[in-house]
Amino acid sequence: MARALILGGTRNLGHFAALSLLEAGHDVTVLNRGRTADDLPPDVKRIRADRNDDAAMRTAIGDHSFDIVLDNTTYTEGDAQQAVDLFSGRVGRYLFISSGQVYLVRENLRRPFREADYFGPVITAPATDSADYSSWLYGIDKRLAEQVFLDAVSSSEFPVITLRLPMVASERDHYGRIQGYIARLMDGGPLLIPEGPGLPLRHVYVNDVARLMTRLVALDIDSGKAFNISYGESLTLDAFLDLLASIAGSESQILRVDRGILEERGLLPDCSPFSGRWMSELDNSLSVADLGAEYTPPTEYLPSIVDDFARRWMRAGLIPDSYRQRNSELSI
Repeated sequence: MARALILGGTRNLGHFAALSLLEAGHDVTVLNRGRTADDLPPDVKRIRADRNDDAAMRTAIGDHSFDIVLDNTTYTEGDAQQAVDLFSGRVGRYLFISSGQVYLVRENLRRPFREADYFGPVITAPATDSADYSSWLYGIDKRLAEQVFLDAVSSSEFPVITLRLPMVASERDHYGRIQGYIARLMDGGPLLIPEGPGLPLRHVYVNDVARLMTRLVALDIDSGKAFNISYGESLTLDAFLDLLASIAGSESQILRVDRGILEERGLLPDCSPFSGRWMSELDNSLSVADLGAEYTPPTEYLPSIVDDFARRWMRAGLIPDSYRQRNSELSI
C-alpha cells in the first residue's frame, strides 16, 4: 500500500485519481483549500492549505512523507520551486501534470507532437491585449515549471515524471466544454462553428489518466522523463459532433459563421471551444511503449459523459458556463 498525496483532488482529474488509487488499495490524501465540496469517500484524508501560501503549505505538509504525489496545481515556475522545496527528500515519485500547450508555443512543429519536439525555440509573445496572449502564457509558464523540475532532477535527484495532457474529456469537467456541446445539441438549435477546416481533435479520457497514475505507483521509470498522455487517433470537429449527436439521440445542425463575426460578438470560444487555435494534438507512442498506457476511444467514453449530463447535470439544474450565452448565439 502506497501513501499517495493529490494536490487538488475535488473537481476533475484529482477526483478520479483519488478514486482509482483508493480502489487499488492505497492510502490517499488530498490537499486543497477546502472551499469546493468534494464527493470523495470518507476513507480519503483531507489536508487544508492554500497553494499560494507557502507557510500554510509547509504547516499542512508538516513531517509527512509520501510514496507518490500527484501535482495537478502547478502552473508556474514559482509553483514548481515551491513543490521542490516542500517535497525534496520526502517523496518517492512526483507526477507533474503539464500540458500539450508546451508544444503549441514552439516554432514550426508538425502535428501530432512528439516528446522530442519539446526542445527548441519558442514563438514570440503575442500582444498582451490579444485573445492569444493568455494561451501563449499558459504554455510558456508550463515550460518554465517543467524546467524547474528538470533542474531539480540534475541538482538533487528530485523524482519527477512529467505527464503532458491535451484536452481531458470528463464527466466532471468544470469548464463544461463537451457538456456545452451536448446542451446545444439537445435544444434543437444550430451549433455556431467558425468557417474553415479547424484543427483535428485528439483528447484523453479522464479515467485513462487516473488509471495510469495508479499504475505509475509501481512502475520503474527514470526521473526527469516526460510523456504525452493522449488517445492516439484524431477526429475532425464535424465527425466529433456527429458522434456526439448520435449518442445524445439528436442531430448535428452546424451553422458556419465567419470567425471574425463570432469574435466581434464575443461568442468565441464559448460557442465552440474545440474551434480554438490552441488545441494540442499529441503522439502517444512513448507512453504506450514505456508505460503500458491504454486509451479509451471516444466511441466508448462519450456515452458515459452524455449519460452523466442527463442524469446529474440536468437533474441538478447545472448549466455549462459556455451555454449561458445561448440566446445571443441563436439571435444570429
